[in-house]
Amino acid sequence: MSAKAAVKRVPARSAASQAASEKNNGAVPRNVALDDPRLFVNRELSLLAFQTRVLEEAEDESNPLLERVRFLSIVGSNLDEFFMVRVAGLKHQIEAGVFDRGPDGLSPNDQLKAIRADITTLLARADQCWRTKLRPELEKAGIVFLDYAHLGGPQRASVNRYFQETVFPTLTPLAFDPGRPFPLISNLSLNLGVSIRDNEGGEHFARVKIPDTLPQMVPVPLAKSRAKKNGEACFIWLEQLVAANLNVLFPGMKIQEAHPFHVTRDADTAIQELEAGDLLESVEEGVWQRRFADVVRLTVDETMSPATLEILKKNLEVDPSDIYKTCGPIALSRLRHIAGLNRPELKFAPFAPALPATLGDDLEQTDMFAAIRHGDVLLHHPFDSFQPVVTFLQQAARDPAVLAIKTTLYRVGRKAPVVEALVEAAENGKQVAALVELKARFDEESNIEWARALEREGVHVVYGLVGLKVHAKVALVVRQEADAIRRYVHLSTGNYNGVTAQLYTDVGMFTCDEQVGADATDLFNFLTGYSAKHNYRKLLVAPINLRQRVEAMIRREIQHQENGDSGHIIVKSNSLIDKRIIGLLYKASQAGVRVDLLVRGMCCLRPGIPGVSHNIRVSSIVGRFLEHSRMFYFHNRGREELYLGSADMMPRNLNRRVETMFPVGDPRLLQYLRTSILDTYLADTVKARHMRPDGKYVRTTRRREGVLSSQEKLLQQAVRVGKAGDGNHNGAV
Repeated sequence: MSAKAAVKRVPARSAASQAASEKNNGAVPRNVALDDPRLFVNRELSLLAFQTRVLEEAEDESNPLLERVRFLSIVGSNLDEFFMVRVAGLKHQIEAGVFDRGPDGLSPNDQLKAIRADITTLLARADQCWRTKLRPELEKAGIVFLDYAHLGGPQRASVNRYFQETVFPTLTPLAFDPGRPFPLISNLSLNLGVSIRDNEGGEHFARVKIPDTLPQMVPVPLAKSRAKKNGEACFIWLEQLVAANLNVLFPGMKIQEAHPFHVTRDADTAIQELEAGDLLESVEEGVWQRRFADVVRLTVDETMSPATLEILKKNLEVDPSDIYKTCGPIALSRLRHIAGLNRPELKFAPFAPALPATLGDDLEQTDMFAAIRHGDVLLHHPFDSFQPVVTFLQQAARDPAVLAIKTTLYRVGRKAPVVEALVEAAENGKQVAALVELKARFDEESNIEWARALEREGVHVVYGLVGLKVHAKVALVVRQEADAIRRYVHLSTGNYNGVTAQLYTDVGMFTCDEQVGADATDLFNFLTGYSAKHNYRKLLVAPINLRQRVEAMIRREIQHQENGDSGHIIVKSNSLIDKRIIGLLYKASQAGVRVDLLVRGMCCLRPGIPGVSHNIRVSSIVGRFLEHSRMFYFHNRGREELYLGSADMMPRNLNRRVETMFPVGDPRLLQYLRTSILDTYLADTVKARHMRPDGKYVRTTRRREGVLSSQEKLLQQAVRVGKAGDGNHNGAV
């Protein structure tokens, strides 16, 4: 794929003028139009800035060593996805002759150039972090990575025996010559590019794939001269072992060179829903095609010869600007194997999530329905346990009074107790319906498996909606109680995934509020049938009324401020890139409304610009847990409103997805979220980074106010509650 397709230019501020503006610390003239490109940060560069903040956690010596390695591996996996989706998308625009510029004024070509510059800097910093910081510290901790050339005789004998017995049978060398075409190289695969000379002096190229079905780190026996310390271990990477034994794969040949390379392909597969007769088959086809789509990045060892690199470049059809040379790990994401070592003293201390006081100490003895009737129940994961969600569905599956269960499933993972509860419910004769979103990117295969498993058990499965991705997180249980029907609802900012619930911060709520239950029923009728309903009672539902209601609440806060009241808006989200929402927040700032934004990742709004965003503060918190919860607070002249939900402030979420936001009606829960959670995040002086007007992030300088890590404080509160049983946000106030 070539990135050099001609792009028609339109009059707009150039990338150079934008760079000059940023060098001027984001200075923007007063009375500027609110759609001026100088008021917007490019979304792709903002996303790369987030990767830099993750890298900072790998560099931070206050984090446990293996957790720092894990952060570095996350940078690698995030960049893989960035190329597969974001870079691929820009290339599609260029090939299609799209010349539109985004709100920030950059064309697709401008963005690709800026992306390469930022990624080059980021990767150099990541390589340095590994070589000069993490690898030496791992060696001090007894986790040693050796090069094959440095192994002693007994060590070589041991790993070579492993190669012969285990690795060699799995390898398939693929030659490239006039009789054999260049081999297909799958996405994210690690390979060796091998240059070979035969007995007649002829030179050949072959590719050897490093099998991802085997452990990537091969244990090496400790030298006999060393006394083994507790937990000490030596390894070599699998590709080094394969490279050292290529003579076994190519007997009678001379190995000239062998270098690893890593391929990243376009994963932005578009599903032609309108033309697809079967959405399930269409998604399956798209997942298969992704393995061999166009190459968007080629990463090679910096010592690879020009001749070998030219073979790869030509046959993979890679633009020179998409080739990245490294002296560090070829694929940073593989460092996750190191992070997974069993060395608990080098990781974050484990903790036991708390249970809300209203659910008691033993969920097996708790009647979830009675507890919910007593009052709404709030769960703040991972500080609160995810088990009540599983127990809620398990009890519903076994309760003779339960008539029906309906839920949305977006990312549930490979092992899913929530799905097992739905299967049990179907086996027990309940009416069970599940919307399994097949278009959940990179979870398609898992979701296809679950959809088929649920259908086999008699569950009514809906695969999604044409033109809309269903991202809402809702579970509805319909129960017969005396002579009436009562609906119990669980709504959440996060997925029904017990694993990520231990790693992501999310907020969920149980309620039997009649209006919320009626709204949930209407929502599922929309998802599984046909409905043109637009008047939901309490829920905000995208793409129906969510955008309109959020915009109306921002305008209401502006109106209150103009009428002499003190307006205040707090938004906590993963991303903020929607131009209309940003424009309204600028207007709120101009009116005097205080706006606090807790945006983990992409933020295209520039805070602190005089006359425009001087009343806006933007913070990003990156720490042990991935900040994933979305909260929207409005002061509303003291009649506070707070919504939780699945939607970020992005056009796709507001316009092209089914999302839900739900109000927190219980005043005690609202105050808990406002003061104990949001205020804690806003007061963070350890893990918070604050955006400057030029779009760059800096660590807080407010240490004089005390040292506070928001996630650590919330964790300590949860542990204290769990141990002492002294009540929490759902207990007596």
